[in-house]
Amino acid sequence: MGFHEIRFPANLSFGSVGGPERRTEIVTLVNGFEERNSPWAESRRRYDAGLGLRSLDDVEMLIAFFEARRGQLYGFRWKDWADFKSGRALQPVAETDQVLGRGDGHQRDFALVKSYRSGEQTYLRPIRKPVAGSVIVALEGDRKVETVDYTVDTALGILRFAFPPEPGALVTAGFEFDVPVRFDTDRIQTSVASFRAGDVPSVPVVELRV
Repeated sequence: MGFHEIRFPANLSFGSVGGPERRTEIVTLVNGFEERNSPWAESRRRYDAGLGLRSLDDVEMLIAFFEARRGQLYGFRWKDWADFKSGRALQPVAETDQVLGRGDGHQRDFALVKSYRSGEQTYLRPIRKPVAGSVIVALEGDRKVETVDYTVDTALGILRFAFPPEPGALVTAGFEFDVPVRFDTDRIQTSVASFRAGDVPSVPVVELRV
């Protein structure tokens, strides 16, 4: 799958509309009860990039980005302004935001995840496109130094320690992240007259499995 490690202009994604979707298969039985099943283990996000356009310069920037990605052919990074941090939206990133696991004396690689909790239920979302330079890590609350104690594969969302954490050591991390997406259309339709009248184009974007 073709993917360009470049972020859609953040000033254009600001103001866009979108969020997670699920696929649920529902069968209504003859007695009125329902059976529900989901074939997706992970949610998928959709956005409309057109709503972030505010000027004709923005339209020009969008078209250049669209052409460079060859429409739907290549994926890219997207900043979801409503959900781009490991912790709470209004709080700075902290090295104890997310629990990645515990050391066993052998494992060096840990996948980045973000936990969503409501009541007793929790969903662990894989984070595969962390922002370079934003990942901070701690072992048992002791903050480590990037490039010395660990490195981060920002294309896959994998944290690698220089040496395996000791057995039982709690591995935590904080980070900012992007969503891997592609355009969900091979056509961008714009009109100078309609744009000046406030009619912005629809530019659908959909999350990729990577």
